[in-house]
Amino acid sequence: MKRRWLTWSGIGVLAVLMALALAACGDDGDDAADTSGDDGGDDIAAVIEQLGGPVTFGEPAKGGTFRIANTDFAQSDGFDPTGEYFGSAWTIYNSLMLRTLVSYPFTAGSAGNELVADLATELPEPSADGLTWTFTLKDGVKFGPPVNRDVTSKDIAYAFQRIATPSVAAQYANYYQVIKGLPEFSAGEAKTISGIQTPDDKTITFTLTQPTGDFLFRLAMPATAPIPREVGKCYTQAAEYGRYVIASGPYMIDGSDKLDISSCGSQKPISGFNPNTGLYLVRNPNYDPATDDVEIRQSNPDRFEISVNTNLDNIFAQIERGELEGSFETPPNAVLRRYLQDPESRERLRVNSGDRIWFAYMNLTTPPFDDVHVRKAMNLVMDLEGVQRAWGGPVQGSIPTDVLPDTLMPELTADSYAPYQAAPFAGDVDAAKEEMKLSAYDTDKDGLCDAPACKGIVHLNRNFAPWSTQSPIIVQSAAQIGIELETREASRSAVNDASGKPGREIPLSSGNGWGKDYADPSTFMVLFDGRNILADGNTAFSLVGLTPAKAKEVGATIPASGPVPSVDADIDACNPLTGQERTDCWVALNKKITEEIVPWVPLMDATAIDLIGPAVTQYDMDQNGTEMALSRVAVDESLQK
Repeated sequence: MKRRWLTWSGIGVLAVLMALALAACGDDGDDAADTSGDDGGDDIAAVIEQLGGPVTFGEPAKGGTFRIANTDFAQSDGFDPTGEYFGSAWTIYNSLMLRTLVSYPFTAGSAGNELVADLATELPEPSADGLTWTFTLKDGVKFGPPVNRDVTSKDIAYAFQRIATPSVAAQYANYYQVIKGLPEFSAGEAKTISGIQTPDDKTITFTLTQPTGDFLFRLAMPATAPIPREVGKCYTQAAEYGRYVIASGPYMIDGSDKLDISSCGSQKPISGFNPNTGLYLVRNPNYDPATDDVEIRQSNPDRFEISVNTNLDNIFAQIERGELEGSFETPPNAVLRRYLQDPESRERLRVNSGDRIWFAYMNLTTPPFDDVHVRKAMNLVMDLEGVQRAWGGPVQGSIPTDVLPDTLMPELTADSYAPYQAAPFAGDVDAAKEEMKLSAYDTDKDGLCDAPACKGIVHLNRNFAPWSTQSPIIVQSAAQIGIELETREASRSAVNDASGKPGREIPLSSGNGWGKDYADPSTFMVLFDGRNILADGNTAFSLVGLTPAKAKEVGATIPASGPVPSVDADIDACNPLTGQERTDCWVALNKKITEEIVPWVPLMDATAIDLIGPAVTQYDMDQNGTEMALSRVAVDESLQK
């Protein structure tokens, strides 16, 4: 699947890119871009055509250290694969450290969303009734040091037991409730999961309670990777196992071989991972490439260093100087501008479809956002063009008009579905005021939110660009309908932590985004499933579907205005379907959420942008993880500084 990326050509597309770059200069003294009233859809397609996909420079070779820096080691569950739900962690797991029954080719574009066999010998077909899936494991797959033994079907079954153990806080355990007996195990009513059988070390069978068309995709998620019980049993609380993760893939945490697993008490955190400083990976000596597809996991570098640097500008300066090879962060606008304008370095700016969306979620339990008319008014008034400009223009993504990325819902894109605003998406103040008049929080019906709850509303956001650059635009937009926001900015991890605790009652946050778990709209619907609301690590941010019982469980409050709307039944109706019926069902539900529930203000249908350093000789993007495909990168040590 490797191919050389052709030299830059095409005057028409060059003109598009130069226009974007020049627009990004702006004339207001900041890094905002001018999108000239266009949503950027055609421009984005042109940019991705020229700067997307794999690229090589010279002759890639094995060896060396691939260095990455981020503003923090972003994590939602301490890097424990059972619960961790952050995209960059998934990329590290899937590409480098962990193997699952099925996986992905780790390449850009639609091919990168297709499933391939990994631990399994092949992709199986379900039984005639769609309820039973049987897998045979490959021979020769071993855990890394210090476990040093074959991976067995029982190690996979144990991973599912951890998923079903409430104290471990598996943040997407809802995906596996369809396995027979798993809910009973989770509730403490059974000692085993009856729907998972391991008749021998090489065979594992899953029996479901209902046909589930996307079940294979669910088995590619890192929580399902095998975990050796002799280590995992020592860590039964959320976020504990992250410092002790045992590799089944080509790389392991540096120092894993020094871990003493003779008892639980003898185990000390593996030295190569500290969430405050970074993660350092070295080759797993027990990994046998013959058990893998070497075109998928090329495993070129000898070492990966993923470090923490809180200075975003410094990170990208280091990349430009050759002191780093990349970052999971989004490049600042000034950096984008330089690379877009420079023909010699432009190919080292990589732009691909992101399959993800950034949004400002509104908490449906917190006044004034417990009123749907306020939520609709926020969608009508928001200067989305200004947000796009703050982010750096169309190269960063297009303006969304619904709650799903265009790539997952092309039917709506083709229909130009836009229920709130039309181009140039600069905010329709008059329409927003008319909507606000319908709200109980507009007491004199003048189109302004004037109740006490409209003042001093906490607006949470990340404390670095481009998120921080959008804050003033969001604040100014809301002010036009009387909503007074007070922005509080924090690190990415702090925003995730606060948003993940319903008891914190964050009214509004624009520091959040969501990328697909896999290429199906169902992976966004988990955000609106009331059964998925957790006390800690919650991702159903707006609390759609919150019931009184669930509110008591997670420390949230049912608003005085009445019950919180739910789409749980709608989700259940769509999930068993396949083919066009499934697509039609998701389209209808997407419209219902966008127009009737209104949990968010969608802000950016984002691209995935990577800047790669001068020592990188091979790059690709993992379309499933929407980060650089670490399994395919290569580096030339002689070009590093």
